[in-house]
Amino acid sequence: MDDDAVFRALADRSRRELLDRLYGRNGQTLGELCRGLAMTRQAVAKHLAILEEANLVSWKRLGREKLHFINPVPINEIAERWLRKFEQRHLSALSALKKNLEGEDL
Repeated sequence: MDDDAVFRALADRSRRELLDRLYGRNGQTLGELCRGLAMTRQAVAKHLAILEEANLVSWKRLGREKLHFINPVPINEIAERWLRKFEQRHLSALSALKKNLEGEDL
């Protein structure tokens, strides 16, 4: 996995909004993703291409339509590598604090 590509893709608010839309309803066409956005069709297509390069979005042809799907695996890998290790440290500190406050030996 290319962490840099994933972080670059997630750094843009418009791309995060597209991912949120796909999370809400997977399998949308470009036209469906464009609805209600203050972006041109070309801008949405460009953002989708960047998300595809980062492996955050995949697509499948269904007849003449190209359906876009979110791929949560790279985001989960980022969470596993970068977020959960910090979360564990905080949980350990909270556990030690709880034991200390309750008068237990550490």
